[in-house]
Amino acid sequence: MSYYEEHEKFHVAVDSIIFGYDEGGRELKVLLLKRNFQPAMGEWSLMGGFLKDNEAIDEAAKRILNQLTGLSDVYMEQLYTFGEVDRDPGARIISVAYFALIKINASDLELVKSHGATWIPISSMPTLIFDHSAMVARALKKLQVRARTQPIGFELLPDKFTIPQLQGLYEAIYNKTIDKRNFRRKLLSMDLLEKLEEKEKESSRKGAWYYRFDPNKYEDLLKRGFNFEL
Repeated sequence: MSYYEEHEKFHVAVDSIIFGYDEGGRELKVLLLKRNFQPAMGEWSLMGGFLKDNEAIDEAAKRILNQLTGLSDVYMEQLYTFGEVDRDPGARIISVAYFALIKINASDLELVKSHGATWIPISSMPTLIFDHSAMVARALKKLQVRARTQPIGFELLPDKFTIPQLQGLYEAIYNKTIDKRNFRRKLLSMDLLEKLEEKEKESSRKGAWYYRFDPNKYEDLLKRGFNFEL
């Protein structure tokens, strides 16, 4: 028996705002591609696709991310549902947007390139199709909130990093300069980092100690009422 036949049917899409961090340039980047089909062929777009009959929304988002980057175990969060009537000139399409955080060097760069995708700095992002620019703006605001209240910034860095590298990441996320002493003092006081017996000496002759984020210690602290705020 068929139900709901009297109701209109719509397409459901999933769009992904994929953030990465360029350590060398100290820039937050977003993965964009040139659209190779109509409407808006040849214009810059987020990576997206349509929901399949046999998959859940979250599964679709993971599938699309994996097809583009080759990664399957990354931080991903549902952001917002965009459903303006005229948002897509091709048809009535409701889009569920997600944002993801990945380590750029961990992705399959050749696979990314084969899709026509490019890592572009947030600071020089081109105009995107439809409401995709609004999606990126909303995702960036959510990232800034999450980075302040959860240790998700570590998802954008290599497993080992220096305090200056971590500060550069947060400055890129917030788009502002952070006081070096206050940042270091507040970060180390949380006791979430494991200091390694190794230094990064490319940036200075003296070198900076490498650290590693300890997720197990973080989970243990959460159980005891710890609040992350950076």
